[in-house]
Amino acid sequence: MKTNTYVISVIVLSALAASAGIAVAQQYPARTVRMVVGFPPGGGTDVVARIISAKLSETWGHTFVVDNRGGAAGTIGADIVAKSPPDGHTLIMGHVNSHGIAPNLYKKLPYDPTRDFAMVAYVGYVPNVLVVHPSIPAKTVQDLVALAKAKPGSLSYASSGVGSTQHLAGEMLTLATGIKIVHIPYKGSGPAVVDLLAGHVAMNFDTMPPILSHVRGNKLRALAVTTPKRAPQLASVPTLVESGFKGFEMTNWYGVMAPANTNRDIVAKLNAEINKVVLIPDQKSKLEEVGTQLDPQSPEDFAKFLRAEIAKYAKVVKDAKVSID
Repeated sequence: MKTNTYVISVIVLSALAASAGIAVAQQYPARTVRMVVGFPPGGGTDVVARIISAKLSETWGHTFVVDNRGGAAGTIGADIVAKSPPDGHTLIMGHVNSHGIAPNLYKKLPYDPTRDFAMVAYVGYVPNVLVVHPSIPAKTVQDLVALAKAKPGSLSYASSGVGSTQHLAGEMLTLATGIKIVHIPYKGSGPAVVDLLAGHVAMNFDTMPPILSHVRGNKLRALAVTTPKRAPQLASVPTLVESGFKGFEMTNWYGVMAPANTNRDIVAKLNAEINKVVLIPDQKSKLEEVGTQLDPQSPEDFAKFLRAEIAKYAKVVKDAKVSID
C-alpha cells in the first residue's frame, strides 16, 4: 500500500511540475528579453542578432533588445549570460569564438560552453572572407603571399580578438606559407573594419556581414572565401582551396542560447519561433543577403553540433599554436 501511494505521489507531482512548466512557457515572454552579443555593434554577430530580435519583438509584442558586451572574442558576453537567471529573459547570440574555440584556447575559461548553457536554436553560418585594403597591390592570395615574403613583417591583419576565427585563419595562412604578418586584435569586427577601411591595417579574414557592402563598393578587395564552395553573394571570389590551400576551411556560426536550467518548454517555444522567423521570406532574404547560410535545428541537434565544433577546434588551435593563460 505504501509503495502504491508513493508511486501515485510521484506521478501527481510530475504532472503538476509539467503543468507548471507549460504555464510558465505560455506566459513567456513576460517582459523585455535581452539578447546579449559578445561584440561591439557592426559585426556579423550583431547584424544577425538585430535582424532576428526585431522580428521576435514584432511577432511576440515584447521587446527583444540587443545588448552589446564586447571583448575577449565574445567570452565576456558569454560569461554574463552563463551567470544570468535561467528564466528565458536573458539570451546570447552564441558564436563559434565564444563556444567552439574558447574552450580550447583559454586555460581558465569562466564558463563551460555546454554545461552552463541551454542550446535554443542554431541559426546558420557565414564564410570568412580574406579582404585587403585597396592600397595593397595584391589581386590574389598568391600575390599577397609573395608581397608578404618580399617584406616580412610589413603587413598586418585585423581580427575581432585573440582566438577568433579571423585570428586563427591568419595563423593558418602563416603556417601554410611561412610568411610573417602582424596580428592586430580588436574587440570585435566593427572597430576592426573601421581601421581596415582607414588603411591602418592591411587585411582581415572577416565575416561577410560587416564587409560585404564595402567589397561591393570597392572600398575593400576580396581575395578568397574560407568555405569549401564559393559564396553566392561573392560568386566571382575563389575559395582558399581553389587558391592552392588544401583543407583551408573556416566559418563563423551563430546560434541562440540561454542559461542552463532554463525551462524546457520556454526553450522549445523559442526554438519553434526562431526557426519559423528565420525562414519568413523577408527575414530569410535579409539574413542571406549578409551571407548567412541558414540551417534551423532542434535544441538537441544544436547541442550535438556544438560538441563536434569544440572537438574540431581542439586540433585547429593546437596546429596554430595559440593559447591564452
